[in-house]
Amino acid sequence: MTGHDIPTGAADGGPLPSALANLSRVAEAYGDTWRVRLVAVLHLMTSLTLSLLYLLPGLLLVMSATWIGLTLILPWVPDFVPAGRHPTGVSRIIADALFLLALPVSATLLARLACRVQRDRLGSVFGIVETQPPDPLDPGGRLGRGWRFLFGRDAWTHVARSVVAGVHALLSGALAVALVVCGGAGAMGALLGVMYALVLGDPGAVAGLLVVIVVGPLAALLGLRLAPYLVATEVMLHRGLHFDAPEVRVRRRLLHVQDSRLRMVDAAEAERRRIERDLHDGAQQRLLALSMTLTRARTQWARDPDRALALVAEAQRESKEVMEDLRQVARGLHPRVLTDHGLPSALPVAAGRSPVPVEVDVELDGRPSARAEGVAYHVVCEALTNVAKHSSATRATVSARRVGRPTARGGGLVRITVSDDGSGGADPEAGTGLYGLWDRVDAVDGTLTVHSPTGQGTTLTADIPWEA
Repeated sequence: MTGHDIPTGAADGGPLPSALANLSRVAEAYGDTWRVRLVAVLHLMTSLTLSLLYLLPGLLLVMSATWIGLTLILPWVPDFVPAGRHPTGVSRIIADALFLLALPVSATLLARLACRVQRDRLGSVFGIVETQPPDPLDPGGRLGRGWRFLFGRDAWTHVARSVVAGVHALLSGALAVALVVCGGAGAMGALLGVMYALVLGDPGAVAGLLVVIVVGPLAALLGLRLAPYLVATEVMLHRGLHFDAPEVRVRRRLLHVQDSRLRMVDAAEAERRRIERDLHDGAQQRLLALSMTLTRARTQWARDPDRALALVAEAQRESKEVMEDLRQVARGLHPRVLTDHGLPSALPVAAGRSPVPVEVDVELDGRPSARAEGVAYHVVCEALTNVAKHSSATRATVSARRVGRPTARGGGLVRITVSDDGSGGADPEAGTGLYGLWDRVDAVDGTLTVHSPTGQGTTLTADIPWEA
């Protein structure tokens, strides 16, 4: 689950001179024409409006903290609030729930929304996109995940980022509005005032208005000149707030690769033991029985040819059963139909082995790489195994699509979707093999997401590079 970072003028986390150089380049890129400067002013005005959303989480937390402080202080200062004004009974419970729970929850949720807006603006306006390695298979329980989502370290980090971005948007937007809008509007108003004063015959009021007429356009020009730099500081700030520095991303990726490598080693060892067990308990025992049957037939050949022929027929049946056992073992490795005919033929075969009815829909205009086909096939097989073992589903669907436009590496993505109508609540710690699937998909730079609300079934989506 690697990400892609397209740093269109974003800071690279270097020292101050490097940051200033990047700021200059970004400002030149976004401000080389007056039209672009005007667009930069409009962007800052939009940021000024959005600063209300950015600062709202901090305001809610201040209100909550103020309530907590007053709740702790007021009992020691009984005369501070007039008698009868202290909330009691049900009203006190409602007030405590509002300020102690509702406001902090609203603050963290709004902060996440604000940070999402900031990242979306970076992507849609400036083309700066970064997807961090996600962990869609969080090993914590659903209650723990919900608590961390609302009150975990990441939630408070979003609040801090939102407030910092809000302060910057408020200051930069207010500066742009004050210089450009107020300067231009003030100059136009002063010009009308001069005309009105001349009509009324009051030349004494013209001098002050002339100063505004001169200073207003200069302020507007200064604002237009500063606007690209203010936008560049916003880009750098949001880039630094929401996206890690390159060395941090590399370190995080190395840790991620190390963990996934250990899990893949364990999975390979478990698969080796499974194959060894299947061969020992199945094919090996049947081959031993086959050898003993043939030995008995040879000893009976001279004395009782009919009995010997019956033993040979029995050995023939046993040989077919051995061949079927070996096919079952080999089928878990790499089926022949996948190599010869690809996913459109292999996925229905995998679905046919499932005890749960499966509907298969494959639309691929061509064949992806052999590695991509192998990963996609094993994702479907493991997902259907999970459906049969853990979901209590009555039906499932499997779809394979080619999505995305062709890239320099090839032809976009193979999107595998496996969904069921079971009980949902998929838990990777319950032995469902989700970690193994995640590692297998991640090994080819793909992404795996699992949506499994309790009681609403499970949908597993794997996006695998076409030329993996």
